[in-house]
Amino acid sequence: MRTNAFYTFVRIINKNSQTYYIRFKMAKIISYNLNGIRSAMSKGLMEWLKAANPDVLCIQELKAEPSQLDVSIFENAGYHHFWYPAQKKGYSGVAIFSKQKPDHVEYGCGIAEYDFEGRVIRADYGDISIMSVYHPSGSSGEDRQEFKMKWLGDFQKYIDKLKQERPKLIICGDYNICHQPIDIHNPKNNANSSGFLPEERTWIDTFMKNGFIDSFRHFNKEPHNYSWWSFRANSRAKNLGWRIDYNLVSANLESKMKRATILAEAKHSDHCPVVLEIDL
Repeated sequence: MRTNAFYTFVRIINKNSQTYYIRFKMAKIISYNLNGIRSAMSKGLMEWLKAANPDVLCIQELKAEPSQLDVSIFENAGYHHFWYPAQKKGYSGVAIFSKQKPDHVEYGCGIAEYDFEGRVIRADYGDISIMSVYHPSGSSGEDRQEFKMKWLGDFQKYIDKLKQERPKLIICGDYNICHQPIDIHNPKNNANSSGFLPEERTWIDTFMKNGFIDSFRHFNKEPHNYSWWSFRANSRAKNLGWRIDYNLVSANLESKMKRATILAEAKHSDHCPVVLEIDL
């Protein structure tokens, strides 16, 4: 067996000793909020990237522009890279790193107040689209919580419209919402916390019911699986976390999903990578 971009080639030898290769399209997609790509690189991100070997890496919270790094490092590792940083320096920003060059890359969602913050980027591969999305946090105060709820409504409308043109979507990213009590270490004490508010949970529940599958929960029903931990109170060592990072997959791709997992041992950020393996 050998691999090339999204393709896996399985070697077949028939009874006449003739060799054939059967080609399958299998992709490993990883979403990772890096909380600053430069900081993550100082903690061994490139070594991890080479070992994890994703076909597509969806990044959130770049907090940098490509001009601030030596991007040849990513190219030498075999990746095309597409960045959509925020206009505000050192803030937000999303990117997609891809071994296979996309047919098209769409920067932003066309709504100025969100595109100013660098929250959406999309790569198209044939009839499949992969998105890296960084949903706002509302934890810093009422104004940002109001901004977050407005974003959620607008994002739903944006995706509803996009689905008409691109119905096969994989929306990766930091959603900044825990869906169910199983997704947070202390649901009772966090019932009034941004990220677990009833209206936020209702939104993500409705979003999924409108045609998306939580790929991790599709394969994993166990508790205590988180993707973010506070820097406070030694939370990560105690596994007092929240699952707020998702790879949501269009329902029409359900049969193509093969595996999903969380790589909690990767420690380049206060988040960790979330993985989807899908037959394309």
